[in-house]
Amino acid sequence: MSNTVFQFGLNHPDYPVRVLNERAVRAGAGILFFAGLVAFMNAWLVGNYAPTRLFVLVFLIDFGLRIFVNPQYSPSLIIGQWAVRKQSPEYVGAPQKRFAWVIGFVLALVMSYRMVLNHSVGPINLLICSVCLTLMFFEAVFGICIGCKLYNALNKDKAQLCPGGVCQTPAVAVPSLALGQAIVLLVFAGLTVTLAQFVDRAGGSAGASLATRKSDSTLSGVAAGQPKDPAEIERCKVPEFAKAMGHEAKWKLHNNCP
Repeated sequence: MSNTVFQFGLNHPDYPVRVLNERAVRAGAGILFFAGLVAFMNAWLVGNYAPTRLFVLVFLIDFGLRIFVNPQYSPSLIIGQWAVRKQSPEYVGAPQKRFAWVIGFVLALVMSYRMVLNHSVGPINLLICSVCLTLMFFEAVFGICIGCKLYNALNKDKAQLCPGGVCQTPAVAVPSLALGQAIVLLVFAGLTVTLAQFVDRAGGSAGASLATRKSDSTLSGVAAGQPKDPAEIERCKVPEFAKAMGHEAKWKLHNNCP
């Protein structure tokens, strides 16, 4: 296989188009998905947008290296390739991957303008982040490249060498859902709903009981002219680590403290 610094994909003698190692691509997508999810939850739960801004810039640089230089110099793909170094490569067509990554690069460019330069927040950012996380999740977990499907829809030259042979004509036959599997799924779904109701009732009863005990304790203390229960005050003392990360209100909420 030949390769130069500025080249997208590898020239492999066994394939008619340039290729990429799908195993490394999926590993890289998983790495970025995990980092993006952590950044997203920081913004969503504690209102800390710094990790998201950092992730957007890192994502933009990573995809810029993939598209305009060479995927072999993308940090996430370097780590991904190292992680799967003992696995046999699964080569897929590079052209459709480039199209998919251009979509990610454009989304990162928009987010960089909105969040890093303008410091804007709102539903548009939430929508773009959700789209990016969804694309990476499907790539990493299911091996489904949604951008590659768009490539097929918009280009007359259809993609070749798709993961799992989905580009083959005729398509590879997939076993249908067996009756036993369908029954298991239905039973599992029903059990999940039942458990959710049980947990909700148990949690609600426990929360109400705890709130009643707190209320009774407070009222009795006020009536007797005594301070609030010292043990309760000590229990609800916010740790320093929660204060340092701006998580004080959430810590009180999670620990049923006023």
